Amino acid sequence: MSEITTFLGAMHWRQAGPFRGGRSVAVAGDPRRPQTFYFGACSGGVWKSEDGGSAWQNVSDGFLRSASVGALAVFEADPNVIYAGMGESCIRGNVTHGDGVYRSDDAGATWRHVGLAETRHIARVRVHPRDPNLVYVAAFGHAFGPHPERGVFRSRDGGQSWDKVLYRNENTGACDLTMDAQNPRVLYAALWEARRSPWDLVSGGEGSGLFKSVDGGDSWTELTNNPGLPAGLKGRIGLTVSPARPQRVWALIEASEGGLFRSDDGGASWERVSDNPDLRQRPWYYMHIFADPLDPDSMYVLNLSMWKSNDGGVSFIEIPTPHGDNHDLWIDPADPQRMIEANDGGACVSFDAGVTWSSIYNQPTAQLYHVITDHNFPYRIYGAQQDNTTISIPSYSDRGAITVDDSWPIGGGESGYIAVRPDNTVFAGSYASRMTRFDPGSQQQVDITVWPDDPIGYGAEAMRYRFQWTFPIVLSPHDPEVLYVTGNHVFRSTSGGQSFDVISPDLTRGDPETLGSSGGPITKDNVSTEYYGTIFAFAESPVQQGVLWAGSDDGLVHVSRDGGQSWEGVTPQIRPDWTLINIIEPSPHDPATAYIAAHRYKLDDFTPYLLKTTDYGATWQMIANGIRENDFARTIREDPERPGLLYAGTESGLYVSWDAGATWQAMPGAPLAGNTGAPGPGPERRLPVV
Repeated sequence: MSEITTFLGAMHWRQAGPFRGGRSVAVAGDPRRPQTFYFGACSGGVWKSEDGGSAWQNVSDGFLRSASVGALAVFEADPNVIYAGMGESCIRGNVTHGDGVYRSDDAGATWRHVGLAETRHIARVRVHPRDPNLVYVAAFGHAFGPHPERGVFRSRDGGQSWDKVLYRNENTGACDLTMDAQNPRVLYAALWEARRSPWDLVSGGEGSGLFKSVDGGDSWTELTNNPGLPAGLKGRIGLTVSPARPQRVWALIEASEGGLFRSDDGGASWERVSDNPDLRQRPWYYMHIFADPLDPDSMYVLNLSMWKSNDGGVSFIEIPTPHGDNHDLWIDPADPQRMIEANDGGACVSFDAGVTWSSIYNQPTAQLYHVITDHNFPYRIYGAQQDNTTISIPSYSDRGAITVDDSWPIGGGESGYIAVRPDNTVFAGSYASRMTRFDPGSQQQVDITVWPDDPIGYGAEAMRYRFQWTFPIVLSPHDPEVLYVTGNHVFRSTSGGQSFDVISPDLTRGDPETLGSSGGPITKDNVSTEYYGTIFAFAESPVQQGVLWAGSDDGLVHVSRDGGQSWEGVTPQIRPDWTLINIIEPSPHDPATAYIAAHRYKLDDFTPYLLKTTDYGATWQMIANGIRENDFARTIREDPERPGLLYAGTESGLYVSWDAGATWQAMPGAPLAGNTGAPGPGPERRLPVV
């Protein structure tokens, strides 16, 4: 084992790119150093710029055990003190979680964990302007299940201990928290009852509401039903208090009669000043509002676009940003022209209140759904970036650096699988079942969507075929003219996607309870993200043509040994049931052997599930010994040259096994892997097939 450790220690990771920003929901600025700013990536840690956003450096690698940053706060009196709350609270269906709060006392050079690990998703961190050890956290909590570690927390000792000072119930978390700049004992908090499941989003309930404290969080008064606020159920709420006029408070409320509400008496009474629907599109994802620090009539709303009001919230103008889907804004308390803004394309700095912005093409924080390489030498890397395009980047450049000029989109869209033929023709998918064929010579793409239904706005039950947000697209390793695509059926094309044959029955449970419209009880949200009962993993054996494997997001595994003419159910019995089959990896050495990476995190179970069969699925073994507990599995691959050499990607790292999965060890230097933690779930055990 020491020789293996030495060998792995000699390996080095290099960054291929792209330098194109990914989603960010957390930004902050240094109030004393005008060129210094910070942002938190949704899957890339904390980044710092000391030149006004011209360049960024990661300052959290090696310190943070999770990569998703939900909130940042810089202490006003001494900006060397920074707090980072982990896990974004814009709870996408594929959201990743955090592990509490970190603190830096040297402007981000080093970090230490200061608790609240089980809060999972943190919306806001607020620090007392004159006491760096008095800090408040608005924690949404677990996104996929009930849990008590949610609400508003307070620490008086810089994170050594925490008190839960505002709590409703195990289904309701805190989604916003704002502090009176002139009297920091006055706090306003928003609670949000919401839950994700693999097939649904619920936003709103009896738990949602508004609260105020005038004694630093010791006690709270509920404002939810005060005069002027909407009656009935409420969903997500955004809050801000004017530093220039502390009695002025705005609340952006998801409700049947929702909108932007303003109070000029500290929350005692309210009036709706705007019902503009542009301010509250997809409320679970946005509802972010911010007050100008010097002008009591100016405030901002971040949504698909960035909006500014100069008349107290009655009317708005749109401010262009470098990328859509806007989430966070920090405004210099002494100079409102100086700000940093976070969106789904990264973070951008402005010194003229949004007239101009710094670039988002200097941040290697892109979130890629899947990556694949082509057959060239040097090879190229292909991926689909969240809320952006697909992209092809080289693995090597003669110019000494891989630049944006070396990269280009290759059809499809933000969420798709990609398959590349030996002639470099690219098949790429996107959400809403969309798929294209891209010709690299002409740079043209053709729509080859399997079935021409547009699912946007419809529940899964209305669709003839169900396709997941990210659905498998696979070329046969034996015949590059054979293309497989999966919805709830397996589709095959031998005409470059011009036509498809259905070669399987519905290989999912297709439970009607999981196929309805998503969203509610206030706002529906049907964009195919929660389409369920789909084939989520698919592969053909590289060894034997016609051996096809299919795994569904609702927990079924099937195999065909005759090219799709017949299918056999070979589902491993994982209890509890309904485990999402994320990746199936047929062995490149044995047609009877296959590996599975499965997970249940969308059911609030973070156990790593890695499985192996050597008899075409008749029996299965759990092979997760050595994977850290609660580090759920994303993928598994077998080395094409050495049988039994496996690699596993988990939510927080990369592992290697030299003995066909009997034991695993963390890959040195891999992002986040190898941190201390509990061992895996124990030795192999055989599972029956159901």
